[in-house]
Amino acid sequence: MGKTLSELQEVALSVGLQKFAGKQLAEWLYVRRVSSFDEMTNISLKGREALKTRYSVGRHAPVREAVSADGTHKYLFAVGEQFVESVYIPEDDRATLCVSTQAGCKMGCRFCMTGTLGFHGHLSAADILNQIFEIDQLAITNHQSPITNLVYMGEGEPMDNIDNVLRSLEIMTADYGCAWSPKRITVSTVGIPAMKRFLDESECHLAISMHNPFASERALIMPAEKMMSITQVIALLKQYDWSHQRRVSFEYICWAGQNDTPRHAKEIKRLLKGLNSRVNLIRFHEGVDRDFPASNEKQMEWFRDYLTENGITTTIRRSRGEDILAACGMLVNSLTR
Repeated sequence: MGKTLSELQEVALSVGLQKFAGKQLAEWLYVRRVSSFDEMTNISLKGREALKTRYSVGRHAPVREAVSADGTHKYLFAVGEQFVESVYIPEDDRATLCVSTQAGCKMGCRFCMTGTLGFHGHLSAADILNQIFEIDQLAITNHQSPITNLVYMGEGEPMDNIDNVLRSLEIMTADYGCAWSPKRITVSTVGIPAMKRFLDESECHLAISMHNPFASERALIMPAEKMMSITQVIALLKQYDWSHQRRVSFEYICWAGQNDTPRHAKEIKRLLKGLNSRVNLIRFHEGVDRDFPASNEKQMEWFRDYLTENGITTTIRRSRGEDILAACGMLVNSLTR
C-alpha cells in the first residue's frame, strides 16, 4: 500500500509476475482494500507467496479510540515507535476525516498544542492511507457515515512531507486508485516553499493557516513566517486560477484583542483583494492558554460580517471534539496516556 500504479507494476515484475499484475494489485489494495495478499485471488498462489516474502500490505488497525459528546471520534495509530492521531467528524449526511502527515510537527506555532510534541518523523504514503482506509472501514462496520471528505489537517505540516502527501493524493484521486474527486480533499499548510509543488501537481483544495495578516505579529506566533511570509504566500496564490471548482481558504483562529480588531480585518481585506478565496474563522479553546484568550461570539460575528460585506466569503467554523482533545491544534497523542 502507498505505491503508485507504476511502482506496483515494478513490484509485480520483481516477484516474477507480469506487468499487468500491477493493475490487479492496485485494485485489491485501493478499490477492494484488502488487508492480506491471500485475498488477492486472481493472482497466482505462487505470486502471492512471493509477494508475502518481500512485501507487506501495510494495513494496521488503530490501537485506541475516544468518542466525544458531540459524536466526534479520535483514533490513535502506532507508526513504528511513534504514535499519531486521526479525527473522524460525522455531520448530517457527510463525514470528514482529519488525517496526520507527520508524527508531531516542527513548525512550532505557539498556540498549537501539537507543536509541543516536537517532530518525530514523516509518515509514509501508506501510513497516511492506512488512517483513511481503517477509519472508513470502522465507520461502515459501526453503521456510521462512510468518509465523504478528507482534510490533511492533523499532526504535522503536509508540505514539509510533500513527496508522501502527493503520492497519497495521487492514489486517492487516480482512476487506478480510489478515484475520488480532488474537490473532496483539502490540504492545509502554514505556507512554506514546497506548497508550489502542491499547487502544480495536485488539484485538491488548499487551506492556509493565516491567523494574523501582519508579518511582524504573525512571526511572533508562527516561526514559518520567517521562511515564507504571508505576503509571499498570497502573491504565489494569485498566480493560480481559483475561479472554477478548486478553492483556497484561509484558516484564522480568533484571539481577543490580538488579531480580531478592525485593524486586522482591514489588513485581511487589503491582502486578499483580487484573490478568489474564503476565510474560516475558528473559535479558540477557552481556557487552554492564558496567552491566547479566545474572542467572544459578538466580536467574531462582527469580524465575519465585515469581511463578507467587503467581498470575502467568511464563516465561523464550529469546533468539534474539544472534550477529547480532538479539535484544531489539540492533537497531542493523549490516547497514549
